[in-house]
Amino acid sequence: MSDFTRVRDYLTGLQDRICTAVEGADGAARFAEDAWQRPEGGGGRTRILREGAVFEQAGVGFSDVSGSALPPSASAARPELAGASWRAVGVSLVLHPRNPYLPATHANVRHFRAMRDGETVAWWFGGGFDLTPFYPFDEDVLHWHRTARALCEPFGGAERYAAHKRWCDEYFLLKHRNETRGVGGLFFDDLHGDFERDFAYQRAVGDGFLDAYLPLVERRKATPSGERERQFQLYRRGRYVEFNLVLDRGTLFGLQSGGRTESILMSLPPLVRWEYGFVPEPGSAEARLAEYLRARDWLAELG
Repeated sequence: MSDFTRVRDYLTGLQDRICTAVEGADGAARFAEDAWQRPEGGGGRTRILREGAVFEQAGVGFSDVSGSALPPSASAARPELAGASWRAVGVSLVLHPRNPYLPATHANVRHFRAMRDGETVAWWFGGGFDLTPFYPFDEDVLHWHRTARALCEPFGGAERYAAHKRWCDEYFLLKHRNETRGVGGLFFDDLHGDFERDFAYQRAVGDGFLDAYLPLVERRKATPSGERERQFQLYRRGRYVEFNLVLDRGTLFGLQSGGRTESILMSLPPLVRWEYGFVPEPGSAEARLAEYLRARDWLAELG
């Protein structure tokens, strides 16, 4: 079995496990699968859960796509790959809960290869997960980052966690707002030192997502909320849209490489609103969120 096939098999199994876990946590709705083929090469299976008891919308997508040439944005960043064919496989998910007290979340794990004349000229792993609360709880932020730190332990411990947490803070920064998308997590890209070790780390991140998120679902899914909290949730979802459409490199690569638009944009929330010049009431629970939308050493400050 080739290394690429091993990664692919892990990722298809990961999609299955995450979907089963999300359905179990929701308790009502089920995923519908949309299997698709890409004319340029490859395909995938996009799974969407709608109008659940816990999740307003959840998307978990698997893709295995290929092309004869990289899009301009990718080859400009890596000139040595100009003219190379490529193949990319990954799982990406975004969960948009109903309850405003339960954070939205995103995770992605992926593997990329570039080939020329039948030989691999470059490969790497990438991925991570991040958390976007509307009404943050310190115990949730601590659990999220403690889980992230623990899964990093066999791969460099505190140094790996610190580096990939910092990368997450920097990547998920809305520069035009000068605020982070949420409270961060882990992010890594271009990981290509030792295949077996790097693949093991990708598996740790993929498997660790459920350990990080499911306890938050149980804590917050039934928290009482009203119209005020719902309207704030919809307003803050607008930041999610801004990031994904303006700054996200995965969205840009997918669209420029001729990817499937519906699957690329499954990350967007089903309902969202914008309000000109919104300023939360000073001292309110809504105003408190601003304290969490900046890079912080959560484990040192809260733990």
